Formats: sequence, structure tokens, C-alpha cells
Amino acid sequence: MLTYLFYFIFTFGVSVITTFFLAIFMRKFGIVDKAGKEKRKIHKKTIALGGGLAIFFSFFLSVLIAWIFADNFTYEIVGRNLVGLFLGSLILVGGGILDDKYNLKAKVQIIFPVLAALSIILAGIGPHIISSPFGGAIRLDFWQIHFGDLGTIVVVADLLVFLWLMGMMFTTKFLDGLDGLVSGIVSIGAFVIFFFALQAQWFQPDVAMLAIILAGATLGFLVWNWFPAKIFLGEGGSLLTGFLIGSLAIISGGKFAITLLVMAIPVLDVARVIVKRVQKKTPIYMGDSEHLHFRLVESGLSQKQAVLLFYSISFLFGLSALFLQSKQKLFALILLFVIMLLLGVWFSKKGMRNDDC
Repeated sequence: MLTYLFYFIFTFGVSVITTFFLAIFMRKFGIVDKAGKEKRKIHKKTIALGGGLAIFFSFFLSVLIAWIFADNFTYEIVGRNLVGLFLGSLILVGGGILDDKYNLKAKVQIIFPVLAALSIILAGIGPHIISSPFGGAIRLDFWQIHFGDLGTIVVVADLLVFLWLMGMMFTTKFLDGLDGLVSGIVSIGAFVIFFFALQAQWFQPDVAMLAIILAGATLGFLVWNWFPAKIFLGEGGSLLTGFLIGSLAIISGGKFAITLLVMAIPVLDVARVIVKRVQKKTPIYMGDSEHLHFRLVESGLSQKQAVLLFYSISFLFGLSALFLQSKQKLFALILLFVIMLLLGVWFSKKGMRNDDC
């Protein structure tokens, strides 16, 4: 346990220091989010962007040390997996910095998360078997396409990985609307996976190491991202956090239900907002104030209160994941779905009343 504590403290410290200097650097080069640039932007000052670079640097610095010098990845994670994770993250951070600086078009932005997801697939990261909530297991390797020495495509498993990662990335991207919201929730998710990986029946020390390093990187960034934020994640950072927590769920053996319980409210909120945008015939990628976190602020909560409410829900359901069986986790997800459905109806009726006034 002391080893995990060391890596957490080390990563946290590197992240705090890196984020501080990165904010200064980004301001100097004009990579900032100006106040009032969009109606839905609620910050009052110009804030540095590109914060995902600090998470990227601190996370992979610690991973490199753990891999080379401490030999902490000897169970289920191999070098090829880490290289795929690094390349995917590098693509997201690089593309994000370009977008933060030049405001790329949506059809160009989408290239980076697609390439990042493909890098995970090519690195061979993906579950061939997942647990069924009704008992037993579901095999995903029944349909394979072989390309000789070039490798094999496990069609269903690879498609699931791609859709899962795209979903996680765009969940954190759309969620990134309040100071500290994304970095805090991803930290909670990383801690939940960390403690889950240390349970005797699942014991995965290498997964635990990745999880605690991710927790240190995101919490270190949160020091400067907490309200009032000195730096934002930016396009690359908002995608990177979802990519890392989503990849961690896959690497840990398909812990989709656990990760979903932590991320359920944001995931369901994204689904709700997408449906609303389709109904309004507006582009899905177009930002607006429909998200739950914006609605909570409009309803009278402060930014801190809204963020802490999200933290509390994620923490409680994440904690429950450590004790619930597969079928019980499914019921918990259904409960969250019902809660989001009721919230959606309530906000819709409230919006109609405001329009009538």
C-alpha cells in the first residue's frame, strides 16, 4: 500500500506544479477561453486552456517510472497496452491544443477521438469476455477476422471498445461546463477502480497502480481547476479524462458497470441532451445550456454546490459498486435512469413555464 501512496503523492505533486506553470504558459501564448465568448459560458474572466496537458504529463511520467524502474506492470498490462494508451492520449492532447488555439471545425475535431479509440484497439486492449448481470459470462470473441501477421480483428469486442471510448470521451467533453466538475468525477472513478482492483477476488495490482496514478494526476489538476478556476481542461483535456477512465475500465477486465455507476448521471445527461437537440433539429455537437449542471445553477445553486452534488452522487454510487453484485448494479443503473428521466421531465416543464412568462 505504501507504494501506491508514494505514486499518488508523487503524481499529485507533479500535476500541481505542472498545472501552475502551464497556466502561465498558455496565457502567454494566447491559448485562453475569453469570458462571454458564448452565451453558455458563465466564467467572468479570461481563463487559460490546455490543462489536459498537465494531466497527460504527470500521468505518463509516473507510469513510465512505475513501468521501467519499479516493474509494477507484470500481471495483465503489457508494454504494448501502455504504448497504445500513450499514443491515444498524445493524439487527444495534441489535437486539443490545436483546437484551443485555432477553434477547429467539428468535422476536424472528431478525427482525434476516433484515432485515439483506434489506438486502443490496435494495442490489443479489449475484453473478450464480460460478466453478465444475470450470471455467467458473455463471450465477445466469436467473430474474428484474421489478417495473418498483421493481427486479428475481434469484431464485436473491438466495436464495443470503440463505442465505449467514444461515449466516455464525449461524456466528459460535454460535462466540462463547471469548474472542477470533470476532474473531480474522474478522480472519484479512478479511486473506485483502485479499491475494486485491490479486492481479493479481483486482485489486479497493475490496474490499481494505473488507477491511483490517474487519481493523483486529476486531483493535482483540480487544485487549480476548482472554483474559481485558474485553468480549464480545454478540448484535449476534456476528451483525455474520459479516454483514460474509459480505457482503465477496459484494462481492468471490462468493469463497465462500475465505471458507469460513477459516470451514470453525466452519461444519462448527455443522452438526454442529445435527444433534446435532435428534437429541436439542432446539431448534436452544438453547445447549449441544456445540461443538468447548467440547469442546477440556473435553479439557484452556486457552481460549488452543483459540483459537490455531482461529486456526492458519483461517490455514493461508486461506493455502492464495491459491494453490489452484477444484477444489483444493473438495478442501480436503472434507478439512475429513472432519476434522470424525472429530472428531464421536470426541467422541460419548468422551461415551458419560463417561456410562458
